[in-house]
Amino acid sequence: MGIPFENNQRIAANTQPSMRYRDGEKFEEWVKASREKLKELLGFPYLKCEKNFKVTSVKDCGDHKRTYFSYFSEPGYEVPGCCCVPVKIAENSPVVICIQGHSTGMHWSLGERTYPQDMGKTLNDRDYAMQAVREGYIAIAIEQRCFGQCGGKETGDTNCSQSSLAALMLGRTTIGERVWDVSNLIDLIKAGVFPEAEGRKICLTGNSGGGTATYYASCIDTRIDYAMPSCAVCTYQDSILNVPHCVCNYIPRIKLYFEMGDLGGLIAPRPLVVVAGEKDDIFPKGGTEEAFSQIKRLYEACGAGDKCKLVFGPEGHRYYAAVAWPALREYLESKK
Repeated sequence: MGIPFENNQRIAANTQPSMRYRDGEKFEEWVKASREKLKELLGFPYLKCEKNFKVTSVKDCGDHKRTYFSYFSEPGYEVPGCCCVPVKIAENSPVVICIQGHSTGMHWSLGERTYPQDMGKTLNDRDYAMQAVREGYIAIAIEQRCFGQCGGKETGDTNCSQSSLAALMLGRTTIGERVWDVSNLIDLIKAGVFPEAEGRKICLTGNSGGGTATYYASCIDTRIDYAMPSCAVCTYQDSILNVPHCVCNYIPRIKLYFEMGDLGGLIAPRPLVVVAGEKDDIFPKGGTEEAFSQIKRLYEACGAGDKCKLVFGPEGHRYYAAVAWPALREYLESKK
């Protein structure tokens, strides 16, 4: 008797992505066509609207100031966020956009525990907005769709399935929606609503579901100057297609066109730091190394082989401040 999952695994293993970059192909033309295909697969375009940016509160935290805010990224959908400006901003430093993965929300980026189920849990370096502040960088955390304040649950628990499946019925994807929210935030940064951030380079980072959004947003939005996804980059074959994941990770038909590593060419030649865990059981090390080899090939194809790095932390599925920030710092300092 047939097992459907095993059958689909067999089909996937024998599917060669049709839009994979071929040696000798004009790289710029491949990037243009591939980015348009990725937008289509993610459900773009979404509707633009007046952002109605508003400041909801301001808090002095001693070593940095927090400005809580909200904006609309599409009609009827409001995104909450927090901009953290250190008292001492490092010279030539970027704005770091921080997005959490599956959790109770963006407060983890700020090093806070908000909901009862947060209490007693370790940060596991998920306070990356505060890490950025300690580096002397401006950090902006926003709430991802289906998490925390944007999950629709009083408990703050994640609530991906119903929204993600409804999105698929509408030709949309949750990943596409999250990318859209990031791009609309970048519109605001470029418009000068955060005065201290004006004119600065933009870095995007996140772990797990935040790393996934970081990777795809960096593929789509070229205004992201530095990308640092954590525990998210791996071959589809070794991770999304083989290991049980939340439905928000799935993009219909994408394996017909690309492997995840192929998409790294859409980030090139901008600096990319891929952070991973040696013992990550849902984005396995072998699949991450294979995806990175695909990324490296594409960076070399456009003459930017030194602009991508793969760094590992020693444990499982989590953020790794000890290897992430030094790797980013090397790129930032090379621009001085």
